[in-house]
Amino acid sequence: CTLPIPLPMDEHSVFATCCMKKICDGCDLATRKRGMNDCPFCRAPLPTNNDADKLAMTRARVEKKDPEAIFYLGQKYFFGSLGLQKDMQRAVELWTEAAELGSVHAHYNLGFVYYEGDGVEEDKPRGVQYWQKAAVKGQVSSRHCLG
Repeated sequence: CTLPIPLPMDEHSVFATCCMKKICDGCDLATRKRGMNDCPFCRAPLPTNNDADKLAMTRARVEKKDPEAIFYLGQKYFFGSLGLQKDMQRAVELWTEAAELGSVHAHYNLGFVYYEGDGVEEDKPRGVQYWQKAAVKGQVSSRHCLG
């Protein structure tokens, strides 16, 4: 559908690791009512609740240089989820690559870790620079951090 997902988006949508898209709960429900057990966006079979399957789908997207997949994998390293060990350095590397490819969320996260010195050496001007890049692209949290 083309309807905007209400805020907060995480409460009204699901994340599809097959295509790295947020899908509104209404579309997800409609496809299930039709008996479709695949992704409503890309029609790929949905992964099981197995972390290994989700990680494999994510890595396949990362190999294709999908900036949202690279950002997502960085998140998983940052928090140590999907069976991955928490690795701040790897998370920052992935977010940097995702930011270079255009991910506004990666710009925001890089701004945060550099501003706060969370896992990297504190560099407030660099953090602000990342937030400015994200804010120009419409990332609301970055605009809030800039004041």
